[in-house]
Amino acid sequence: MKNIFKKLFGFAVLAGSLASCADTNYPGGEVSPYIGIYDIRNLYKGSAIDLNLETMEGSNSLSAVVISDHSGNNLPEGMLFVQDARRLSLLRGVAIPLGDLAKEYKPGDSVIINLDGTVLDRVDGLLQIKNVDQNRITKVASDRPVYATLTNTAKIAAKPYDFESTLVAIVKGGYTYTPEPGQVISGDQTINDGFGTITVSTDANSTLANLPQYKMANYYGIVFTKQEQDSVIAYQKMRTQRDLVELKSVYKVPKAIITGWNNDPKGSDNNHEYMQFMATEDIDFAKTPFSVVTTNNANASTPVGFPQKGWATGGMRTYKINLTKGTAKKGTFFYVGGTNGLILSSGSTSIKHANWIATHNYGTTDGQGFGTKTTNLLANSGNTYGIAIFEGTDVTEKSIPEDVMFVASGGSVVGNGFGYRVANNDFYDIINPITLNEQPFYRSGSNTNNIPYNTPSDAGYFNYMGGEYNMTLGRWTKARVKYAPLLEKTSVLEDIENPEFATKLVY
Repeated sequence: MKNIFKKLFGFAVLAGSLASCADTNYPGGEVSPYIGIYDIRNLYKGSAIDLNLETMEGSNSLSAVVISDHSGNNLPEGMLFVQDARRLSLLRGVAIPLGDLAKEYKPGDSVIINLDGTVLDRVDGLLQIKNVDQNRITKVASDRPVYATLTNTAKIAAKPYDFESTLVAIVKGGYTYTPEPGQVISGDQTINDGFGTITVSTDANSTLANLPQYKMANYYGIVFTKQEQDSVIAYQKMRTQRDLVELKSVYKVPKAIITGWNNDPKGSDNNHEYMQFMATEDIDFAKTPFSVVTTNNANASTPVGFPQKGWATGGMRTYKINLTKGTAKKGTFFYVGGTNGLILSSGSTSIKHANWIATHNYGTTDGQGFGTKTTNLLANSGNTYGIAIFEGTDVTEKSIPEDVMFVASGGSVVGNGFGYRVANNDFYDIINPITLNEQPFYRSGSNTNNIPYNTPSDAGYFNYMGGEYNMTLGRWTKARVKYAPLLEKTSVLEDIENPEFATKLVY
C-alpha cells in the first residue's frame, strides 16, 4: 500500500509541476487523471455542474487528504472535508456529503475519489461534491500530514472562498473582553487576532462546548462561509478539544510603544534622524528612566558576526541613548533622536516644540553606555536595522525591550545562541505560538516579520506605524501597519502626528 501511495504521490507532484507551467496542453501529452480542488472549485459559476471527463478536461479523480474529525460532534453531520495543494501549491478544500460514512474517515487519511458522474453545487452556503458513495472512494494511506494554513482573519475575510473547507490556524486569538472564570466557548464567539475578527462557532452538544474561554489561544479549525445580504462571511468550527491551544506566554502592557521614525530625511542624515514613541501611562523619566537602542547591521559594521551581547553589543552595531528627564502623558507622543530638531533635515521646519525627551548628537558623540558615533544611525537600505525601547538605562544581552521593531532581514543578526531579543508584541513572540518553543531573538523561529525599506532613498519618507493597542485587554487588537507619506521641507509637526494614521490606544 505504501508503494502504491508513493507512486501516486510522485505522479501527483509531476502532474502538479506540469500544470503550474502553463494552462495549455502540449501535443502528445497525457492529461493527469487527477484534478486539483483548486480547479474543481473554479468550475462552479453559481449553479450546479455535472463533473465528468468533459467538464474536468480529461481528469476523472481527486486525490486528497481528509481533514474532518467527527469525534467532537462539532462539524456538520455526515459531511467529509478534504483538501489538497495540487494546483500551484495553493491549499484548497471541498465538502463531500457522505452520511454516516463520513465518520469512518480520520484526519490524515489519503483518499482517491472517482468524480466522473458526480455533481458540484453550493448547498446551504457550502460548496459540495454530491452523489459520492463508498464505491467511489479508495483509501490509500493513513496518518498522512494534515496541514493547517497559518493565516489571519483579515486574509480570510478578504477571500473567504479561498479558505472555505480548509483547515486553518488562527494564532494569538483573544476576546474583545477579559473572560471571567467559568465562561465557556459554547455558541458563537468573536475572536480577534490583531488583524480583524472571526466567529468561532461551537455546538452546544459538542465535546468542546464546555471548554474555557482563554485570554489568548490558537484556534485550529475548518472554515465555513455564509451569505449575509451582499457579503460572504467566513466563520470557523473547531473539530476536537485539541484544536484549542491556550497560550500562556506573558503579554505585559508596555509602558511605551514605537509609533514612527524618520531614518532617511531628505538631505543629510547626520544628526537629523529621529524616532517617535507613545506613552501608555504617565511617565516621569527622571523617576523612571528609559533608554532607546538602535542596531545597524551593515556587513562592514563592527564587531562582525552574530551580536554576542545582543542589544548591548556596541561598536558600530548598536547605539544607546538614555531618557532621564522630561515627562510624557498617557497617550501622547514623545521623541528621541539627533539634536537638530528638524522635520526633514537641513532647511526644513523646526519641530523643537515637540516633546523631545532625549536628543543626542550621534554624529559627533558616542552612545551613552555603548555605541560608536556615526553619521547614519538608522540605515537607508541593505541589511537589518532595528529600534528598541527599554525601561531603565542598564541594557545587557539579557534585557527584554518594552517594544521593538525591525526593518529588513539581512545581516548576521542571530546564531550560535546570540541575537537581538524581542518583546511580545504584534510582530514578535518570545515563545512560538505554534510550536510553543522559545524563540527569544529576531529571526529565530517565527520572528521573521519586518518592515521593508522605503524606495527610493533620500526621498523624505516618514514611517507611520498605525495600529490599535487595547489597554483593557493588554494586547494589540489591530497590528501595526506601515504608512509612509513623503514629507516636504515645509511639513509641520501635525503631519507626523496625524491621528488618522498613528497608533491609537483603545479601551
